[in-house]
Amino acid sequence: MKLKYFIVITFLFISFLGYSQDMKEGFTYLETGKYKEAEFFFKNVLKDYPTNKTARLCYGRAIGLNGKAIKAVSLFSSLLKDYPTDFEVKLNYAESLLWSKNYADAKVYYQTLLKENDKSFAALLGYANTLSNLKEFEKALITVDKALTILPGNPNALVSKKYMRLGLANTKVTDQKYDEAETLLKENFTSFKNDKETLLNLANLYLISNQVEKAKSTYKIIGEIPGNELTSLNGISLSYHLDSDDKTALIFSNKALESINNRTSTTLKNQTIERNIQALIWNKKYKLATTEINKLLKDNENPENWILSLRATLNIYKSDFKQSLEDYNLILKKDSASFDGNLGKANALKASGYYNNAYKSAENTLFFYEKQKDATNFIKQLDLSFTPFLETKVSYSFDNGDNEANAYDFKTEIPFSTKFKVLANYNLRTTANPITDLKATTNNLLLGVSYQLLNNLTLKGSFGVTSLDSETNKYNQLLTDISLNIKPFKLQNLEVGYKRDIQNFNAALLNEQIVQNNLILNYSVSTNFNLGWFTQYYYTWQSDENARNLLFTSLYYNILAKPSMKAGINYQNLSFKNQVPTVYFSPSKFNAVEIFVNLIKDEAAAKKKEWFYGLTAATGLQYIENDDTQSTYRVQAKLGYKFSERALINIYGLQSNIASAVATAGSAGFTYTEFGLRFKWIILKKPFYKK
Repeated sequence: MKLKYFIVITFLFISFLGYSQDMKEGFTYLETGKYKEAEFFFKNVLKDYPTNKTARLCYGRAIGLNGKAIKAVSLFSSLLKDYPTDFEVKLNYAESLLWSKNYADAKVYYQTLLKENDKSFAALLGYANTLSNLKEFEKALITVDKALTILPGNPNALVSKKYMRLGLANTKVTDQKYDEAETLLKENFTSFKNDKETLLNLANLYLISNQVEKAKSTYKIIGEIPGNELTSLNGISLSYHLDSDDKTALIFSNKALESINNRTSTTLKNQTIERNIQALIWNKKYKLATTEINKLLKDNENPENWILSLRATLNIYKSDFKQSLEDYNLILKKDSASFDGNLGKANALKASGYYNNAYKSAENTLFFYEKQKDATNFIKQLDLSFTPFLETKVSYSFDNGDNEANAYDFKTEIPFSTKFKVLANYNLRTTANPITDLKATTNNLLLGVSYQLLNNLTLKGSFGVTSLDSETNKYNQLLTDISLNIKPFKLQNLEVGYKRDIQNFNAALLNEQIVQNNLILNYSVSTNFNLGWFTQYYYTWQSDENARNLLFTSLYYNILAKPSMKAGINYQNLSFKNQVPTVYFSPSKFNAVEIFVNLIKDEAAAKKKEWFYGLTAATGLQYIENDDTQSTYRVQAKLGYKFSERALINIYGLQSNIASAVATAGSAGFTYTEFGLRFKWIILKKPFYKK
């Protein structure tokens, strides 16, 4: 009988050993990532051996790694009840918490395991991965290094360490600690030479931090990795765009488009098409961009967000903000967390004059993308445009009629909301002429308000007084400046206004006490094909019973965008009802035509600690009454420096011999020169409505 039992037990033992040998197939499935096959295999094993610990462990790992994390946690919890002291079971339970993304509980459990065995490689690596998932990257790196001291060069640990560095570097980029992020990323190359993910992160860092040349070089290295030519070309194209070289950006994008073949993945193909349409838009090839976008829309009944974003971007560039907003709303309806949808909508709202809603969209971007640089800068720039500022200017002018003037200007704007601001302007001007021995001093003070009635309609009104003090005369006069600014259609601006002031070119005119009442019309229109047109008309009636008509119109072509360069032709027509040439320039007819070139790097486009400048040169002909034709010239220049986002200074100078630019008697052959210094300071850190 005893012999019989011995034979049965021996048979069962030999049978199980045989089955253990057969489980090698299942182990191979796990090791090679064939988790579905492993799940099926160990499920069958458990039908015959339901209590086998190894089979249960392997089955738990198979289902957990096959996406059934919650079920795996349950299975390992049962194993823990059966084997409460088994360290291997505990390790698998801890890992199942990671699979189910229960990182907080996993962190606590791994800490318990490490108290039990602080030399366990699996426990240290699991704990490091948990910390990494909790974005505690610095602690994760310290822990994974401990694991690597136990098993130096372990590939799993090295891969985990790579992603920890990527995560920490991304945090550094968000905090704008670019040098630290660069150092971290480059450390990955010690174990993974020219790692694609690291190179992409490095290139992105260079783009964000405006290190464009480094970005180009990094994308070139990416292109040397087999199968990554398109990624490289798309990145280089973007780099050239950020470097303000849109023509070269299009060249690289076209090259990428031509490189698409039947082996190209759908994702990469779409990214390349997207970049190419963007490059067309950057180069103002709007008709071609529209054609390509329409092709995509035709092929997609329910277009993806990237296609809608392209159409929205095109409409932003064409200043069709209403259509752009419609697309951004469609994008957000599909994906409320869309970066392009939220920040794109913010830009469209700002351009449309809906400033409060623009704030909301930008803040919504930051809700989904914490500390994102573009959204943060958008809000910062919007804040700056509604923050109180002071501006002062000192100038000196003279002409070849021996008139001299010194002036001091003080201006401030104090916004109390995005719609309402208080305006103030003070001007002190002294003018003298040593030949006539005339001197005069004027003090002008204007106080007013500006209110945005509608998103495209703003009313400004200022009232004040001018006070004259000269040897022969003293008086006060009312000053008024009222204007209504309208944006009737896209790419158009219209301003109508009334202005009351005093003829103040020199001391002689100031003593005449001539009050001017001006009705003013300014109209400008831009186009999407680089042409622009500006027209200004003045109708003036004066206290000396005279009247003036002044028309100025300018047709120009935008040659460059950055820096801005345009050239064009100006025409000017001036006529007075009465001619009083002994008092001031008042021809019955005056015409002038000039061609001009204008080069500007505007202060608004300048970054902090950067220079800005402007230069205008013009020459032409003027016709005064029936006199002989006279040549004209005009030169204006400025050079400034932006100390910070809140302070700048610039010098300027101008000289002209155009007769209509002055108001003195006998203006034929007249030359006027002025130069000065200007300082602007945004006095508060935030708008009043944010305090």
